[in-house]
Amino acid sequence: MNNPEVVIIGGGPAGLTAAYELAKKNITSITLEKSSQVGGISRTETYKGYRFDIGGHRFFTKVSEVQQLWHEVLASDMIKVPRLSRIYYDSKFFSYPLEPYNALSNLGLRNSALILASYCKTKLFPHPVEDNLEQWVTNRFGRRLYRIFFKTYTEKVWGIECDKIQADWAAQRIKGLSLKKAVLNALFKVNNTKTLIKEFEYPRLGPGMMWERFQDILNEQGNTVHLDTAVLRLDREGKRITNVVTGSGDRITQHTAKDFVSSMPITQLVQRLNPQPPDHILQAAKNLKYRDFLIVPLIIDQPNLFPDNWIYIHSPHFRVGRIQNFKNWSPEMVPDPQKTCVGMEYFCSEGDELWEKSEAELIELASREIVGLGLVDSLDQIKDGTTIRQHKAYPVYDGEYRQNLQVLQDYLKTFENLQTIGRNGMHRYNNQDHSMLTAILAAKNIAGENHDLWNVNVERSYHEDFTKEQWKSKKEQGAISPEAAQLSQREISLEKVRD
Repeated sequence: MNNPEVVIIGGGPAGLTAAYELAKKNITSITLEKSSQVGGISRTETYKGYRFDIGGHRFFTKVSEVQQLWHEVLASDMIKVPRLSRIYYDSKFFSYPLEPYNALSNLGLRNSALILASYCKTKLFPHPVEDNLEQWVTNRFGRRLYRIFFKTYTEKVWGIECDKIQADWAAQRIKGLSLKKAVLNALFKVNNTKTLIKEFEYPRLGPGMMWERFQDILNEQGNTVHLDTAVLRLDREGKRITNVVTGSGDRITQHTAKDFVSSMPITQLVQRLNPQPPDHILQAAKNLKYRDFLIVPLIIDQPNLFPDNWIYIHSPHFRVGRIQNFKNWSPEMVPDPQKTCVGMEYFCSEGDELWEKSEAELIELASREIVGLGLVDSLDQIKDGTTIRQHKAYPVYDGEYRQNLQVLQDYLKTFENLQTIGRNGMHRYNNQDHSMLTAILAAKNIAGENHDLWNVNVERSYHEDFTKEQWKSKKEQGAISPEAAQLSQREISLEKVRD
């Protein structure tokens, strides 16, 4: 396509959704993806016929537009998967969500009583402010339970102490869950938070199957998805992007369009603008941090290893943070029914000691740890393995992220024909459905509507944050956009209503 109307940077869930939605509106586009396959962190990797999900991606949402899109694109290739996950702590496995008998028997009556006492104390004397994750979690679970089930795992993920992590992360990822709700759910099956769902959908060949189907549809329509194409520069005149310059092998190409949509890391986007932004903008971009991730898939000579989809490792004695059992996501992920394939997930930062280990060293570490956890009987049962490294997997919510992100947000909002979408495009720890939602709204903006993508709350679809009376009042005042008025109130964020 020589003259697309829109250039989209990034072929992950957000970028592909934007292209697909634009095509529905007869707006042409091209999508530029620097890697050799689509899907971003939601892609599916393969090794000798074994398929790996990078991080575990449940297809669960209450955003009706996204749900409809999944079924529209993949149709009968979606399967229903029962959710089973556990927490490894103190050499024991705890059911998650909480099951009273299991928790009491593992913790013991004395420890359980101390947890309850700690919770009651916190309810009587809560932290007066909730600036960091430690304060936020402690206020909802008590200090003792925070130290048992939150501190170690969270610090593995982020590589910094919990009191250095902004409370925003907890508010986005575990909003609506508390010790009281967890106990009520365990005793009376009160299932009203997204964390406690019992079943989810999943593409039978892994999440990459979804994005590969998007890619095929777009290519067939002439809205080409270009792989192995890195963005080198975004030329601008004043507050308009004029073209994107890319490199693919030895070939340099200039792409001109009317509108531009980016899901590349917001830090890289700002640094590739030409002419460059003011120094304080560049400095804000440099100050934003990411957490990298690597996964060590191991092929085990055993048909049934453990029943979980994944296990969280809350023990400081093991470096692995989470273990995926791909066969329990979909049997078709594992070509040999007599074997099991697990993904040993390690959170790290590029350049650190763990990241710099060789593939052989990582496979040896993962093999020792899965045997040490008691999940595999002996090293002899581990027949093969590989490694996959993922840069910029998680935007870090440290003490400075909010102010730096606000600087970039305010600056990028001044561009007339540029929108940023998705997890890295907005430096938000979005789930894939919320990344897709920002893309849907970006496409609507190009078609003539007016939506502020930064007001898409990452948890807006899971919680009813306001009453029907408030909704009706805001609608009558004209404070709700026409598009928003068509959505159910559980699909609208409190942020949007306040605006």
